[in-house]
Amino acid sequence: MAYEVPPLPYDYNALEPTIDEQTMHLHHDKHHQAYVDKANGALEGTDLDGKPIEEVLKDLSQVPEDKRGVVRNNGGGHYNHSLFWESMGPGKGGAPSGDLGSAIDEAFGSFDAFKEQFEAAGVNQFGSGWAWLVLDGGQLKVRSSANQDNPVSDGQVPLLGNDVWEHAYYLKYQNKRPDYLKAWWDVVDWDKVGERYAAAQ
Repeated sequence: MAYEVPPLPYDYNALEPTIDEQTMHLHHDKHHQAYVDKANGALEGTDLDGKPIEEVLKDLSQVPEDKRGVVRNNGGGHYNHSLFWESMGPGKGGAPSGDLGSAIDEAFGSFDAFKEQFEAAGVNQFGSGWAWLVLDGGQLKVRSSANQDNPVSDGQVPLLGNDVWEHAYYLKYQNKRPDYLKAWWDVVDWDKVGERYAAAQ
């Protein structure tokens, strides 16, 4: 089964004013669709055609060498964005509770200290990329990745990722990536992140 762009779990304008409607249309309908089309094109006719994208990204050496770069970039783009849309929602934000909240306090000292580290990972990612909260061998860690690379390829479990490609924020925030990273907490769906954390335990 070829990959498809998952429908947004909310309206295009639902994340206003944090993320504007026009950005959501372009980002979801155009950018994500392009990643899906290119990943499908690269995997068509191979043994990996229709395999879950996570399985493909876990071991990129199984991808034919002449298609590996395309799959890494575009399969990664599909996976990262699918996780990104689900990590946000209208009326969300706040702070994580339960096991995830306790684990964040333990790993980073406090929720505020975690946010500071996560924002720094996003601000300091040179060029395009992502900031991540991952589970790595049972430990919560913050990291960043370039382009559409992701923690799955490094054996880590991504729990939360923020897209710091300019297409994710430029219409509203222009060159002010730090402002976007700060505002983004208002739409993070911590219940969803908590579910991923529980499933990864």
